[in-house]
Amino acid sequence: MKQILKHSFEAVSLLTTTNGMLDVTIVPAFNQPDWLIPSSLILSVDEHDQHTSIYDWQDQEVSVFHLLPQDKAVDKIIVLEGNTSEHRLALQTAGELHQLQVRISDVKDIEVPENFDKTNINETAVPFNENVMLSYLFQTVMIEDKVYLVPDLDKIAHQLVDVSS
Repeated sequence: MKQILKHSFEAVSLLTTTNGMLDVTIVPAFNQPDWLIPSSLILSVDEHDQHTSIYDWQDQEVSVFHLLPQDKAVDKIIVLEGNTSEHRLALQTAGELHQLQVRISDVKDIEVPENFDKTNINETAVPFNENVMLSYLFQTVMIEDKVYLVPDLDKIAHQLVDVSS
């Protein structure tokens, strides 16, 4: 009987623990909670002050997801590892990134706060949209009384690759 092989690499598996601690990076976002990204997924943080939909990183075109609207100034691009090299993606934002080591027990799952849940949208009726937080939300969490968004990076990467193909 032939053994079934699973994906040899899952980006989510990089969210590993050491003594019950998570290494995460806080990425500033506009009109939504700041994003919480596993630090080990970050391949590069580059200065970039032009809005772009494709970023040339190490001779590879990487699709860009915008955390700021077009009328807001940007200053950086964060390149993230994906499940495959084709599914790498970049986040475009402005402001300082903050690294945090947090105990797993200090991360509390919460409902999307009402002030961020402005649009009651049925996701099956609305296609993936950078401007609709619910279309890429994985989970909202609270750490030390501050709300963060954990994005569904795999979903974003697949949608961006499908759009650019």
